[in-house]
Amino acid sequence: MAVVSERALRITGRSGAPRYFHLLWDEDLDELREILIAVRDRRAEVVSIWYELYALHFGEHRVLTEVEFRQIFEPALLRNKEHLLRKDFDGYARDVLKLGEQLAERHVPLQEIIASLHLFEEAAQTVFPSDPPPSTAVYTKFDKLSHIRIILLVDSYSRSQWAIANTRIHALELEAKLLRPEERSYFRGLVGRTNAMRELYGRIEAAGRSRGTVLIVGESGTGKELVARAIHESSGVPAAPFIALNCAALPKDLIESELFGYKRGAFSGANAEHLGLFRAAEGGTLFLDEITEMSPDTQSKLLRAIQERRVRPIGATQEDPVNVRVIASTNRDPKEAIREHQLRQDLYYRLQSSVLTIPPLHERADDLPLLVQHFIDLFNERQVRPAPVAGIEDEALEAICAYQWPGNVRELSNALESAFIFGRDQTIQLRDLPAEIGGARTGRRMAAEKRVATLGTFAEAEREIIERALQMTKGNKLRAAQMLKISRKRLYAKIDKYGLSS
Repeated sequence: MAVVSERALRITGRSGAPRYFHLLWDEDLDELREILIAVRDRRAEVVSIWYELYALHFGEHRVLTEVEFRQIFEPALLRNKEHLLRKDFDGYARDVLKLGEQLAERHVPLQEIIASLHLFEEAAQTVFPSDPPPSTAVYTKFDKLSHIRIILLVDSYSRSQWAIANTRIHALELEAKLLRPEERSYFRGLVGRTNAMRELYGRIEAAGRSRGTVLIVGESGTGKELVARAIHESSGVPAAPFIALNCAALPKDLIESELFGYKRGAFSGANAEHLGLFRAAEGGTLFLDEITEMSPDTQSKLLRAIQERRVRPIGATQEDPVNVRVIASTNRDPKEAIREHQLRQDLYYRLQSSVLTIPPLHERADDLPLLVQHFIDLFNERQVRPAPVAGIEDEALEAICAYQWPGNVRELSNALESAFIFGRDQTIQLRDLPAEIGGARTGRRMAAEKRVATLGTFAEAEREIIERALQMTKGNKLRAAQMLKISRKRLYAKIDKYGLSS
């Protein structure tokens, strides 16, 4: 914001500061009056030229059609020029803020809005009076007015986008509360309607109601921090601190000082006291991601802190009481980590009272279409491309469902974000996805074709189907019969016929 010097005030004879965002005076609006009248009276002509510039600049990626452009901006020009001519800047500001909300609701990207406002200046200048032409000072004041308009629009747009996103999140949470647990598809940022996910939602709620320690087990990319946050938010005190530490991101010898803090002079380089994450999370939750990356000594001190609810900063002579719930996570099998001396057995016994296991994505493939739509909505809200994405082509979705997703939900999110950034169509196409995902679909189709080509008889095909059903149900004959839509008696007969009893 510009600051008016005392010398400038003496020269102009004005007192105080410029009224509008420290940029314009009332007198500046008087000097702009002739221009404002010209733009108001010839607004249809201005909007025509403005749209031509807009279409030329953004091409096929523009969000607004010519009809929408005119419907939005012609009335807006009339209203805001009337406000300025009456020096009703409050009315002008309200109108521009409303315009920002309109554009946000239509998903016009912020960068497109800002560029369009600069194009408006160019269009407006075509109707400026020519005899005599405006002075350089008047052009400068018009630029300042445009800058005020950008400030107001950006502020309104940002708040509207935040409100739209929050409204959607709150609506989903409200929907989740109204639904029976076995019908949920969304829960505190988590997405999925398979039985494994709905069981996880119930365990999160149960863990949230207690203040005990929790261990989250899941492969990399399954969303362990999201689960930890969901537990924290289910605790009844979501405004309390939530502090997350990725133990794999720090050298092992630094984790202890980050957790417990240190006193000034405790070691070389300790020039000031460090609070530590335990005390920073007071009253809330401390999430320790990849706990097996801690050294055994630090794990031992962590166990003591959990049991005693006290921590001793490095270099301190006494312990400080703490009230913190600890949630830990690992991407390893805890028992295997104990055997390999990466997780202390006594710490695991303390954590194992409440263990939550997140299923990998390949085990809940039925959630993939729901997750894809979730990320499409999310990236549309973030506006990572000029125009919103309407959906995904069937071929691309088939490829996503055929892929095994070793990187889990994180890999899916990254793949779709890449498609958003580099895709050129209104929908996500197969060519927009990483090559290995499209290759998975091709490989699976070729394998299926090979099976069909080598199929000898109907009996062989029937035997293979029954065998696969038994494998998928892990030998549960009741579930296999239900899957095959035949009676258990008939299934037993087929098992005997094809020698599948083992």
